Amino acid sequence: MFRVYRSAAGCTIENGGRYVSAPDFDFDVLFTAADPAGYAGGQFAAGAPGGHPEGALAAPLGSQEVWAAGVTYYRSRAARMEESEAAGGDRFYDLVYEAERPELFFKATPARCRGHLDQVCIRSDSSWDVPEPELTLAVSAAGKVFGYTAGNDMSSRSIEGENPLYLPQAKVYRGSCALGPCLVVGDPPAPEAKIAVAVRRGADTVFRGETGVAQIKRGFDELAGFLFRDNEFPHGALLMTGTGVVPGPDFTLASGDTITITVDGAGTLENRVE
Repeated sequence: MFRVYRSAAGCTIENGGRYVSAPDFDFDVLFTAADPAGYAGGQFAAGAPGGHPEGALAAPLGSQEVWAAGVTYYRSRAARMEESEAAGGDRFYDLVYEAERPELFFKATPARCRGHLDQVCIRSDSSWDVPEPELTLAVSAAGKVFGYTAGNDMSSRSIEGENPLYLPQAKVYRGSCALGPCLVVGDPPAPEAKIAVAVRRGADTVFRGETGVAQIKRGFDELAGFLFRDNEFPHGALLMTGTGVVPGPDFTLASGDTITITVDGAGTLENRVE
């Protein structure tokens, strides 16, 4: 298993507790390789001794689009039904949870993605905003899942709840997506792996939650298969797998909050809200 970190100085690869600088590493080559793990291993072997990268990190991707799956946890289904009940959209989420076809939506271009210690944003026209901690799959150009990272699918629940047709505005905006701190090249995490989130406001932790990979209703290959069905991703893609931790209606993010999202194996992604 290899962990690839991307910073302004270049890429660093970790394997077995050993870090190397890999100046020739290319995420686009990784995502288009027939054997992504083999490519990462070759770059690791050719790298120069290094250390764990310090400070801010860029999102671990190249030209890849980021997509997301929705309503893949029972908790997410219930929360979406609650927020959209007044608009009459609650039945949509009930149906998609049980349907063969998953909900998939576009989330971000590479330029819109934020990395570790970067800033994420809440919309100026939203009154109810939440982080959504998500296991995010790395999918090759051939449609094969080969790795993962931690993701934050920032969301305006007030806009999405007003009308399900407003989903793109609730989900796709400046600073609405964060990924990192690294990309793990290897098998996806085991069912017992945990996904956790915490929000700090000053010295206080104002929200904390945790779920498990086993709670995701749909298989990883199933989600990747639907994403690539009748579509093409010449540089591969990153796919957020939904959230099982949804704050209640009494919580909303505020400017200055700090969000930490931890996915077992991938580490902790931290972002400040602006």
